[in-house]
Amino acid sequence: MTKAPLAVEVRQNFYLDSVALMRISREVSAMEGVVEAALMIGTEANKNMLRAAGLFNSDGDQAGPNDLIISIKAEADGAVADARRVAVDLLDKPRSAAGVGATWRPKSLDAAAKQLDGANFALISVAGEFAVEEARKALDRGLHVMLFSDNISLADEIALKGRGVEQGLLVMGPDCGTALIGGIGLGFANAVPVGNVGLVSASGTGLQEVSSLITRHGGGISHGIGVGGRDLSRDVGAAMTVSAIAALSRDPATDSIIVISKPPDDGDAAKAMLEAVETAGKPTIVCLIGAESMTMPANARQVGTLFEAAFGAIQAGVEDLDLTATYAVSVDAAAHRLIGLFCGGTLCTEAQVVAQMRGLSVTSNIPIRGSTRWQQGVAGGHVLLDLGADEFTVGRPHPMIEPGGRDDRLVDALADRTTAVVLVDIVLGYGAHADPARQFVDAIAGIGSRPPIVASVCGTDGDPQNFGEQVATLSGDGIIVARSNAEAAARAIDLLHQ
Repeated sequence: MTKAPLAVEVRQNFYLDSVALMRISREVSAMEGVVEAALMIGTEANKNMLRAAGLFNSDGDQAGPNDLIISIKAEADGAVADARRVAVDLLDKPRSAAGVGATWRPKSLDAAAKQLDGANFALISVAGEFAVEEARKALDRGLHVMLFSDNISLADEIALKGRGVEQGLLVMGPDCGTALIGGIGLGFANAVPVGNVGLVSASGTGLQEVSSLITRHGGGISHGIGVGGRDLSRDVGAAMTVSAIAALSRDPATDSIIVISKPPDDGDAAKAMLEAVETAGKPTIVCLIGAESMTMPANARQVGTLFEAAFGAIQAGVEDLDLTATYAVSVDAAAHRLIGLFCGGTLCTEAQVVAQMRGLSVTSNIPIRGSTRWQQGVAGGHVLLDLGADEFTVGRPHPMIEPGGRDDRLVDALADRTTAVVLVDIVLGYGAHADPARQFVDAIAGIGSRPPIVASVCGTDGDPQNFGEQVATLSGDGIIVARSNAEAAARAIDLLHQ
């Protein structure tokens, strides 16, 4: 077989936000004749990811953390040249747009702070090597920090959060992809109204699911504070979770609090978090997905799923959700497996919790206690996969940005005679794919007879994609759409036994 041509080019002293680069990568990858394309800043971590994906050669060795790597693999040299031309045009658009009459934009934190007098918040999304220094500068200026950037060492995270605690400032992240501050959505947030529920979340999609469920049932969010996935680890010790709970306890607009996280690493992090909850005094729901039961302060209660947290906060009855419905669908007699393909990691985790509640044993690439670890190429059993995990996104956009990344696995699962039900999530919001439901329906359009598909849609009618329209697109193709991710998992499991 002829090896696909690979071109790697370095553009020196050029930086674009990682989300912008992923969007360009997606557009170039979709061109005819292109096998794969990736545009990444030349950090060592990114170089290693490109190597692992087969998208790197010696031409990229010269790239440093101030440079951009353009990597294109195509079926023929002509397709490589065409893809490169499109990539360059897209890269140069933001710069060329700043012509006569354009608004001046600061190129440094200092310049931005001088232009916006009175600002108290900085969102940082630069390569990890530079993000730490920029975060330090922001803290020294008295700014709260949201670190969208990843590839930041644990030691640097501990140091930054320690400095934040000393100065009474929040350090959200690193790798904090979602936040809601005073009604403003940041990162991969959804359009939600301002309300009286405050969220503290170590999970971006967890924050999205809870805030969207609250919105769709008449509530609103005062603030949604992301703290980063490692905050409740043994080493970080819940530093920002504690600070965020304290901040919401002082906020007159916040009447109740929800804390969302995977189980704390050890007793010290859990103790610190629970002490902060007790000190806050406000009614609090603690959602530690996959955790065992813990002793809660008098003002708090523990729940196991995101939908319980959302409905508890707005005092709606969980019993109102129908988790035992039956459907007029046929399941192949040979079929016995549940296959879950998720864009949101926390949604995959919540589905595992529901499966265990229903007595179902599953495998996953992000297993919780009681699940087993999935291994590539090992067939059989019920499988729930987080397709946003690093092993599936090397050199590729996250599936929330490009949900087409799961198409091959989706088609294979639907064609497998042992598949009884397929479970998926559709994640909306700012920064997410423009029309994920249509993309999903188009991906399976050529499949004739297929097992039932159960989907959840995380989002609101105010989102750019519009929740109601996304549900209608899926339902119109015969897909069962549940009212929450947890309900979708329960319905899918019911279908196994119908």
